[in-house]
Amino acid sequence: MASAVRHVTIDCADAYALGSFWAEVLGASLADDDNPGDPEALVRAPGVGLLFITVPEHKTVKNRVHLDLQPQDRTRDEEVERLLSLGAVLVADHRRPDGTGWAVLADPEGNEFCVERSAAERAG
Repeated sequence: MASAVRHVTIDCADAYALGSFWAEVLGASLADDDNPGDPEALVRAPGVGLLFITVPEHKTVKNRVHLDLQPQDRTRDEEVERLLSLGAVLVADHRRPDGTGWAVLADPEGNEFCVERSAAERAG
């Protein structure tokens, strides 16, 4: 058997705070033993966990790996608005007048991610 991805690990300045943001984004929860000030925080999301690790270095360049999110129970634009209200920032808007495209956002520490159209929007 080949290897399996256990976690996607993200370096950050505050593992608990950023993990809490992503738990809200994904409708997931942090591991029961994660607390403010801990050097690690694990978001148990369906499919694969996101592991946040506090490091002393700050983000200085564009991510080489990023997450693409697909809303499950709302439209892409509704999800973008929800994520902005959680503290994300719009980095680049690639949404087109015909409804196609995506939005690039950044989490509170500047890590970019994309929000694509929902399956319902793709089917319609």
